[in-house]
Amino acid sequence: MDAEPEVLKELRRLRARIPQLTGALAASVDGLVLAQDAPGVEPEGIAALTAAALGVAMRLSDATGQGDFRELLVRGVHGHVATYAAGRSAVLTLLAQDRVNVGRLHLEGRRASTRIGELVDEAALPTEPAPSRAIGTPTKTAARSAPTRTRTTRTPASPRSAANARTTTES
Repeated sequence: MDAEPEVLKELRRLRARIPQLTGALAASVDGLVLAQDAPGVEPEGIAALTAAALGVAMRLSDATGQGDFRELLVRGVHGHVATYAAGRSAVLTLLAQDRVNVGRLHLEGRRASTRIGELVDEAALPTEPAPSRAIGTPTKTAARSAPTRTRTTRTPASPRSAANARTTTES
């Protein structure tokens, strides 16, 4: 993957901003490690478990009418595991000590997941073949258009979730 060095830099910057992080991992939604800075853990196992948890979290979010998955927080006796959606095809998983400021964890995790999602999605875009040109023929620069976003409204599962019933899809 072309974005791996940049994703790894982002993970390391994130760990520098939050000293209580014990690990950071970016994975595909299929459970494959994209980049990791998580000493002391098995990254492939964490990525696979993240994919499984992501599947359950997405189904739960959808079944309750809460819209697209954004994040998941698990609190254990010794710390936290936070997972954030990162673009269309990746997730960011953070491991943190119990004494971490959870608000700061979410703030920095959301920022990093947005950046990682941009990097991974950009790397996944098909590259356009170089146009053949004759000598002396001026070249045109092809502009890459941004993905079109459409909004659809769902019927909420309950009256109180009407405000959260919107979902965003990218095409």
